[in-house]
Amino acid sequence: MEQNLSLYRIFYMVANTGSISRAASELFISQPAVSKAVQKLEQSLNTTLFLRSSRGVSLTEEGQILYDHIKSAFSSIQLGEEKVKRYKDLNMGHIRIGVSTTLCRFTLLPFLETFIRNHPHIRITIECQSSNRTLQLLTENEIDLGLIGRPEHLYHVHFQPLGEIEDILVASRSYLDNLRMRGDDLFRNANLMLLDKENITRRYMDAYLALNHISTENALEVSTMDLLIEFAKIGLGIACVIKQFVTRELTTGELVEIPLNIPVQKRQIGFACQKTAAKNKAVQEFLSLTAAV
Repeated sequence: MEQNLSLYRIFYMVANTGSISRAASELFISQPAVSKAVQKLEQSLNTTLFLRSSRGVSLTEEGQILYDHIKSAFSSIQLGEEKVKRYKDLNMGHIRIGVSTTLCRFTLLPFLETFIRNHPHIRITIECQSSNRTLQLLTENEIDLGLIGRPEHLYHVHFQPLGEIEDILVASRSYLDNLRMRGDDLFRNANLMLLDKENITRRYMDAYLALNHISTENALEVSTMDLLIEFAKIGLGIACVIKQFVTRELTTGELVEIPLNIPVQKRQIGFACQKTAAKNKAVQEFLSLTAAV
């Protein structure tokens, strides 16, 4: 079939114009070359495609069958060319981003707002799940970018740092006042609120508590950082949160940071992607925006 592609184009033009001479003019080749191409195609298919007369040519039944399929094929090619041109002219594309609910709200949204304003024709899909699941989707090429805490091992993943976050413990002032009435050991008496164990932040905090021999008898698992913050504000307990996400509450005094003898080590967050995905033009545009921060 490959050697017939040029013949099909000539056949298509002859059928459209109903004239070998007009087809030759449209294709910028000679009339004999058009006639020879049609004859060659007819020979290869062992059939007659056109009825010839002094007024031009018309399709035979076999020619009409072939034309219907050729027309569909060339229409599809033309549509593809138009989409490529529009993709280039409008800087179109598609980015699939994986992110935890917490990082989506507090970190990703400001970038998205700026990026969408500058690139309104790039489609963005957001998948919210744990950072562990995000890393898994990255390795399976199910997403293009993941906003995560820097993993211990990067392997084949490209990681672009965005900044540092700091895990702290907070509570309402009234809760702390009431807690101190029960004794000096805050953690033993407190209701310690943590994210669920699937979350990297939770695992990071568990490691810190174990390393520093801090134990608690009352632990409450909460699914999102938003709920942790809200529960702490109403005095439900001590919450492990990311400091950068409670700046306003700490400033207004709604929440109080609980000093630790040994602060929790800060950790990096950033955008991760497969090295091959970094060649995607839309992904490059997004990463260039985050690199400017």
